[in-house]
Amino acid sequence: MRRTILFLSLIPQLAFASLDLGGLAATPVQEQGRKKPFLVFADEAVTGLTGRTWVEKDGRRLGALEAAAALWLAPAGWDAVPVVLINDKALQEKAGLDRTRKRYTYAELSASTGLRELLQEASALRAKNPKAKLDPLLKSAVDAGMRLAIFEGLVSGRSVTLLPTGAAAWSPLAADDPALAKLREGFRTAEQGTFDEGLGQLHKEQAAENPRFQADPGKMAVEVFYQRLHPFRWAWVLYLAAGIVLAVSAGRTPGYLAAWALALGGFALQVAGFVLRILVSGRAPVTNMYESVVWVAFGTILFALVFEAIHRSRYFLLGAVPVAVVSLILADTQPMILDRSIQPLVPVLADNFWLTTHVLTITLSYAAFALALGVAHIALGKIIFGVKPAKAIYNYLYRALQVGVLLLAIGTILGGVWANYSWGRFWDWDPKETWALIALLGYLFLLHGRIAGKWGDFGMAVGAVLAFQSIIMAWYGVNFVLGVGLHSYGFGTGGFPVAVAFVLAELAFIALAFVRRRAAERTR
Repeated sequence: MRRTILFLSLIPQLAFASLDLGGLAATPVQEQGRKKPFLVFADEAVTGLTGRTWVEKDGRRLGALEAAAALWLAPAGWDAVPVVLINDKALQEKAGLDRTRKRYTYAELSASTGLRELLQEASALRAKNPKAKLDPLLKSAVDAGMRLAIFEGLVSGRSVTLLPTGAAAWSPLAADDPALAKLREGFRTAEQGTFDEGLGQLHKEQAAENPRFQADPGKMAVEVFYQRLHPFRWAWVLYLAAGIVLAVSAGRTPGYLAAWALALGGFALQVAGFVLRILVSGRAPVTNMYESVVWVAFGTILFALVFEAIHRSRYFLLGAVPVAVVSLILADTQPMILDRSIQPLVPVLADNFWLTTHVLTITLSYAAFALALGVAHIALGKIIFGVKPAKAIYNYLYRALQVGVLLLAIGTILGGVWANYSWGRFWDWDPKETWALIALLGYLFLLHGRIAGKWGDFGMAVGAVLAFQSIIMAWYGVNFVLGVGLHSYGFGTGGFPVAVAFVLAELAFIALAFVRRRAAERTR
């Protein structure tokens, strides 16, 4: 008897798993001013709600597409499923939540008096001053409120705007829409024919609206392909393999050629990813932190491959691979910090010429400096392990620094021209501008000191590591820590402990290199 009950309880899950949602995946939705496939909408909604691309319900893991479809088409019972992410300990305590968990049910959050009071306080502050900067607790409460809104939009269907009834905003299906009824019936009973019939009716309703407002089927297909391909994920896998092969081959020709092939494969995947992203967005892929991190990884490998083609040294690839792999892993695994969604551009970024020239140049300079950082780590790492670095390594480091300084100088000048074009002034000591100048002057100081004989090769390697911390501040710190200035389109939150740990680890690495170098000098 117990086995029969257990079997019957599993039937809905097994039936639901057999339903093919492929037709729904490519169906266009409009959200935040952009037309996108339902697959992308689902991924962004579930990530925004839960902090990950899957949901666990009734002991089964649902992918983003399944989870979003279930929330929309079969919302009953979802208010008792812990899907809303809250990982701020202070907010958990204030809201009276179990601090051993990170995800909570809609029912318990909507009943929390503490959370409601914080949301009311934040709303009152923003009513007085829309630009008011909230303290961390209120900011976390607002983030939780936005996640509750995502949940409400999905289960009510308000955010699933499928009908192209206007250019600015589409409309959701009415509660008595026959297509919606068929979709819900087919989803609930796992009847593929009924579900597909509802999907066909939905597509007919979409096609009946004004053609000017409808989505481009070709672009929808490209975005679905990009979403399923995960080119940047496979790129870091190949880069990692290239690094491992390069490290274990110890410079032997077969291993070196294999590493080249793997690196080129990863590089080609990144190129494909950028091409697909540009086809979808119609702009250069460097308008948010996610895109710039992926672009810097790309640039680091690009410079490494160019230098390797010239010098055949293997040190450029050895220095570039860790930077690229770590960057792409962060971009792939931290969606709450590095938002990979494609959003409409703010007005200041609307000019593709300046976006392409200034931003790509600046971020390519970051890539060159990241390559220099990797090569400097090789030199200092050899010192730590008691091996004297070859003079060639320092020459390679110097070349990478030269490229970075040239690009950063050009990018900063182009930024001034763009600022005059967009804001009516070349320079205003905005935090982003100021830290870009500090970084440029720091690297110029490093190179000139080496030329003037103020420090030698070891000092240049140490300086390359220290100077990169100014890049971290200009790149991450201004946007994610300071959060002030005219470059607000790049602001974000999160990752501060990781950034601090990185800086401290770099300082400890330098200190260890100093100690080991002094010890080696005393034994000579």
